[in-house]
Amino acid sequence: MKAVVYEGPRQVSVTTVPDARIERHTDVLVRVTTSNICGSDLHMYEGRTSFEPGRVLGHENLGEVVEIGDAVDRVKVGDMVCLPFNISCGFCANCEQGLTAFCLTTNPASGLAGAAYGYADMGPYNGGQAELLRVPYGDFNCLVLPEDAYERQTDYVMLADVWPTGWHATMLACVQPGDTVVVYGAGPVGLMAAYSALLRNASGVMVIDHHPDRLRKAEEIGAIAIDDSQSSPVEQVLELTQGLGADRGCECVGFQAHDPKGAERPNMTLNDLVRSVKFTGNIAVVGLFVPRDPGGGDKLYQRGEVAIDYGTFWSKGQTMSTGQCNVKNYNRQLCSLIHESGARPSWIVSQELGLDDAPEAYEHFDAREEGWTKVVLHPNKID
Repeated sequence: MKAVVYEGPRQVSVTTVPDARIERHTDVLVRVTTSNICGSDLHMYEGRTSFEPGRVLGHENLGEVVEIGDAVDRVKVGDMVCLPFNISCGFCANCEQGLTAFCLTTNPASGLAGAAYGYADMGPYNGGQAELLRVPYGDFNCLVLPEDAYERQTDYVMLADVWPTGWHATMLACVQPGDTVVVYGAGPVGLMAAYSALLRNASGVMVIDHHPDRLRKAEEIGAIAIDDSQSSPVEQVLELTQGLGADRGCECVGFQAHDPKGAERPNMTLNDLVRSVKFTGNIAVVGLFVPRDPGGGDKLYQRGEVAIDYGTFWSKGQTMSTGQCNVKNYNRQLCSLIHESGARPSWIVSQELGLDDAPEAYEHFDAREEGWTKVVLHPNKID
């Protein structure tokens, strides 16, 4: 099968690899028709993780079931399914509590919890930027999609990661109707967090970034775009909230946050959130932070440590919650919003490309070039 393979820092290729196949009786084999390039794929693409050369990328996947293992009961050949990026067993202590991002079964590495497709330190599983994908524990991990799935793939594929993660941010931040919400980062996850906050009836959502095309995307859904290259984002938020700060805040950037001048500052968005969220407010951190970053320029963060303004955070009585999204907690509910209520998360999509276009797409997306907000790949042709 053809697949997008990591070769080294800023080098991916589309090459032929052994076909994905059924390996255990509980597996499902999917013919991948849609697979997104995620912002967190770029950490591996840039060589900032331990991702091994030769592995297949892609953890936001959707496609048609073409084969099932002998022990699969619910999922049928021909079903269109979306796969949570979390690979989880469904029966360990964490999965039983809904903490599928921290499955105790699927990652064989000692001392680690949680697995994913095509991702560093999250098990040996290949990704879905390929023609075929093996899905472990298929009955648990496959979300069987409604009858309009084939026609609306760019909506439903967002259920694999980016929309549940944005929704997760609003849940961790305890967004309630009438709240004001500030979202740092107008990448795909930040845009989905803003979209989710508006669906949860926030009274005002502010989105902070300095990429004009991404800020325009935020404005398309009624969010307030704040350009942090013009003046302090904290001051702009305080001005919009009568000096009080936002009720809730969402960090959707992660450890590779850059200031408007291009300098990487891993602690920048965290400290800006502490200053721009009100006393006793809630902060959610869903942007990716890693335990070690040997290739980073910040000596403290090379050890995975962040200099947070803890004194201000403590004195303001704020609450900060964090962690990867447990996709299965939300994907069925969000699927219904697409199918029954007309939600359209595909509004963030900027390009739909074939698998052979992946190397160029990674290059453009990594450079944050104008107009490259969310890239969707189609490993198998869609008529």
